[in-house]
Amino acid sequence: MENHYDFESVPSRLGTESVKWDEFEPDALPMWVADMDFPAAPEIMDALRARLEHGVFGYELIPDDYFEAVSSWFSSRHGWDGIVKENIIPTTGVIAAYSAAIKAMTQPGDGVIVMTPCYNAFFPAIRNNRCEAVHCPLHYENGLYSIDFEALEKAAMENRTTALLLCNPHNPVGRVWTSEELLRVGEICLQHGVFVISDEIHCELTSPGHDYTPWATLPEEMVKGSVSCISPTKAFNIAGIQIANIYAREKEIARKMNRAINDNECCDVNVFGVAALKAAYTKGAPWLDSLRAYLYENYLTVVNFLQRELPQISCPPLEGTYLMWLDCRAANHPGEPLEGFSERLQLHLRHNAKLILSTGTIYGPAGEGFERLNIACPRERLLEGLKRFKNGIKTF
Repeated sequence: MENHYDFESVPSRLGTESVKWDEFEPDALPMWVADMDFPAAPEIMDALRARLEHGVFGYELIPDDYFEAVSSWFSSRHGWDGIVKENIIPTTGVIAAYSAAIKAMTQPGDGVIVMTPCYNAFFPAIRNNRCEAVHCPLHYENGLYSIDFEALEKAAMENRTTALLLCNPHNPVGRVWTSEELLRVGEICLQHGVFVISDEIHCELTSPGHDYTPWATLPEEMVKGSVSCISPTKAFNIAGIQIANIYAREKEIARKMNRAINDNECCDVNVFGVAALKAAYTKGAPWLDSLRAYLYENYLTVVNFLQRELPQISCPPLEGTYLMWLDCRAANHPGEPLEGFSERLQLHLRHNAKLILSTGTIYGPAGEGFERLNIACPRERLLEGLKRFKNGIKTF
C-alpha cells in the first residue's frame, strides 16, 4: 500500500527560535537558509519520543546497530558497499566533519580548492584552519554548470595546494556530479597529490534521472586519499539535532580524523542524533521518497512560473538539493555595473517585497548576479513566495 505523508499542513515556526523564521521581520517570508518547513518523518518522531520517555540523557556509547544502519542504507540505496564500523567516525555535523578534515590533512598556509560558487560555510572552515581558499570557478554556459577541468588541474598543480573541498551534490548550483565527472576530478587529484574532502550532505535529495555517486565508490586509489562527510540531517530535516559521520577508508587517515575531531571538541554526539539517524536509515525511506516527489513538483512549479511570469529570470536545471539558483542578471538596471547587484536585489526583495533569499555573492564572486531560493515548503507558501519575487523584480 502506498504511504501518504502530508507536506501541506505544517506548523508555524515563528517564535520558535528558528534561524530561518525569527532572524528577520515577522511579515517577511523566509526562503533562504537550507532547512525545510516540513516536520520530520513520523518514524523519526516516534524514535525521538521513545528516547525522550527514558528520561536520562547522559553520555552515550554509539551502539553497533548505528553503524549497521549507516552501512545498510548506503549499500541498498546507493550501491556503496563495504562500510564497516572502523571506517566511520561520528561527529556533530558535516561542517564540523570537513573542518576537522582540513585540520587533519593540511598545514597552515596550504591551499584548499573550492569550486565556486560554493557553499558559503566552506570559506570560514578553510580560513579558521589557517589555510587559503583556491577558487576554481565552475563553467557556466547556456544555463548549465560544469567543472572547468583545465582550471582545476592548474589549481591542483600549485605547490601550496593540498586539498579539494568538494560539494557532491553541489550547493548552490544544484548539480549532481556524474561518475564520469568525479572520475576526472579523482584522476587530477591523484596525479597531483591533492586530498579530497567530499561534502555529501545533500546526497539523498536528487531529482528524477539524476543519481548520486558516492565519492567512496570510485577506484580504490582515489578513495584512499579522501574522506567523505555524510549525514541524514539535510534530507530528513533534523539539522538542529546535529549528527554526521566521516568515512575514512585508510586507518592512518581515520586516526588523524579522530585526533582532529577531539582537538576541535566535536567528538561527542547528541543522544537524540543517534536515535534519529537509526530511525531515518532503517524506517525513513518511504517518507524520503514522498518528499523527493513533492520537492520535484515544487521545482516544476517554479520553472513554469518563471517561464510564464518572469521569462528574464532563468535557473539551471535542479538535479539535486532543494535550492534553486536563480540567474537574475537580466534584472540589473541598464548601464549599472554587475558588481554589488546581488546584494542590492536581495535587500530590495527583503524591504519591498518582504521576501528573504540568499544573495549569490556569499557563495563567492562567481555568485554575482544570482539569488538562492529554498523551495522546501508547502506549495501554497511557495506560490506566495513567487508572487513576492515577481513583485520585487518588477519594482526593482
